[in-house]
Amino acid sequence: MLPDIDKLSLAEQVAQMIVVRASGFLFDHQIQYPVWEPPAAKLQHWVQDLGVGGVILLGGSAGELAIRTQQLQKWAKTPLLIAADIEEGVGQRFSGSTWFPPPMALASIFRKNQKLGLDYAQKMGAITAQEALAIGINWVLAPVVDVNNNPDNPVINVRAFGETPDEVSQLACAFIRGAKGYPVLTTAKHFPGHGDTAVDSHLDLPVIPHSLERLAEVELPPFAAAIASGVDTVMSAHLLIPSLDPELPATLSHKILTGQLRQELGFEGLITTDALVMGAIANRYGASVAPVMAVEAGADILLMPVDPEETINAVCSAVESGRISRSRIRESVERIWKAKSKISSEPPVTTTGFIEGTAQKDAFNIVAEILQQSQIIHGSALALEQLIDLIKLNDKPKLNLYNIIIVDDVLGCDFLNKNTPVITLTKKVGYQIQIVDSQTQNTLHLEENHPTLLQVFIRGNPFRGSAGLTKAAEGLFKKLLTTKDLQAFVLYGSPYVWQQFIPLLPRDIPGVFSYGQMPAAQDSALRTLFGM
Repeated sequence: MLPDIDKLSLAEQVAQMIVVRASGFLFDHQIQYPVWEPPAAKLQHWVQDLGVGGVILLGGSAGELAIRTQQLQKWAKTPLLIAADIEEGVGQRFSGSTWFPPPMALASIFRKNQKLGLDYAQKMGAITAQEALAIGINWVLAPVVDVNNNPDNPVINVRAFGETPDEVSQLACAFIRGAKGYPVLTTAKHFPGHGDTAVDSHLDLPVIPHSLERLAEVELPPFAAAIASGVDTVMSAHLLIPSLDPELPATLSHKILTGQLRQELGFEGLITTDALVMGAIANRYGASVAPVMAVEAGADILLMPVDPEETINAVCSAVESGRISRSRIRESVERIWKAKSKISSEPPVTTTGFIEGTAQKDAFNIVAEILQQSQIIHGSALALEQLIDLIKLNDKPKLNLYNIIIVDDVLGCDFLNKNTPVITLTKKVGYQIQIVDSQTQNTLHLEENHPTLLQVFIRGNPFRGSAGLTKAAEGLFKKLLTTKDLQAFVLYGSPYVWQQFIPLLPRDIPGVFSYGQMPAAQDSALRTLFGM
């Protein structure tokens, strides 16, 4: 039950506007990001004593998260919003559940077969919502509705549903339709459009120099479409867009959040900031300054403020001084109450319900179909047959086959472990494994006369620029071509990087591209390559 808003103190009302970050793991020693994720005692204090409105979770398995979300809801006096960045399905963040290929994989299908692409997007939304609810997540921070029309975009990239307003609008709305069959909140992000940037807003403040006419033509239509489809929340972008506001980033701009989103586009749902700990905001504005400015701009939810307690005090002080009206706070809490009343306060968080109720067999089949439909193969059939014949010789004397795997950070790769297909399938056919990342690339020693399978993982990722990795991979790629040791090439992730490599790859050397990096994508790509 939601309490009467009028019975809440000002501090309690402001606290409902705050969503804090926490680890999905159950114990303090498992916390992976201690700068952002508090120990259990502090988290309990924030939820139980301060009465924060929600928690965003990262890490752990689906089973652990079911327990974690029950624990959090038990601490809370008012039902919590439980959020997760699950743009590629629940399995992207929590092991043991469905991990879809990136949204851009659906765009590649949509261009060939619109009906099929839309069907997959809708099923992706439905399965994501169903699995989220099964483990206690009621706020899906997806879909991304940015139009990724900048190949150098380091943060959106394959997270987008495409490169044109039409394909992004149609696919994102299909995702929303799928999710709307279940009591979860959906989120269109990152307003007013993060697709044409070459700077990662997690690290610094990007500037988009486009005119109002260009924004109206490219960036804004997917948000208008998502709003028309009934999206529940819109997330702001940490961007400076001078044509809309020459001084303030979108997250802190009244002209953008209230003037553009509320008044021009008519959005009546929840406006949430992107994470306030991100460099674009945190490096320029103080921990107590940015939240106040975001509320003034029109934000209802303050996501991941640097210091939740300081944030509550700062906003309350702004109200008491007359800088922010009491009615402005009440408006946001009323929207939060409306959103919370829409979602189930007692989701079916049993592991039995998760296993039996989410139709995981169907989900697995859909993932396999998307991977197959979106996979790109380069090279002649003859080259593939020659490779397969060579692999079949491995019951004879060793052929000194090398499998070099390039990643940005081997310790931070949730798609890579000793049981993933890039290792197990290649070992099965006789390859010796070498894993290279940004820390070890200079120590790699290549010997000639070793037929080499080169597998490269590069995509746009927050905090993890790909430019340096692309250069290192290209250097190794060219060296293997020079020594005539390159036997086959697989790239997982960015189609833009694939397009850089394709002109260099001879037709007699097979190559496979996959949008996905997760184990299912690895399995699909390698089975194609090896004729399994």
